[in-house]
Amino acid sequence: MEERKLTCIVCPMGCQLNVTLNGNTISRVTGNGCKRGSAYAREECTAPRRVLTTTVPVAGGAFPLVSVKTERTVPKEKIRQCMEEIHHIHASAPIRIGDVLLENVCDTNVHVVATRNVPAAGTKAESPKVRNEDRSESMQ
Repeated sequence: MEERKLTCIVCPMGCQLNVTLNGNTISRVTGNGCKRGSAYAREECTAPRRVLTTTVPVAGGAFPLVSVKTERTVPKEKIRQCMEEIHHIHASAPIRIGDVLLENVCDTNVHVVATRNVPAAGTKAESPKVRNEDRSESMQ
């Protein structure tokens, strides 16, 4: 019998979970404040999964990179392989939030999507930087 201690990451409460395993079978989860904590502990101990986030280069964009993520979790054991495949992506502007930049990463049935708009170079960027002197002038 094995005991594992985990911190639940499903919600901000961060419950301290105690998981009792008999081989690969979970016999008990305690410390969870809700059912989601129990489900998280069971998945984390038997088949852990993660959402991946990174950036991808953009050609012809107002920004040189676009942030991306997997639309759902992928198996933890495939993280390195998925990251290698993602780092072969070269996107072209314009890009909209939610655009699929890579379908079915590593045969997981999970797509990699943009998490930021990247307009084409020479067009108005979505969030221009405000200099401190501009901010102080507007406050007077």
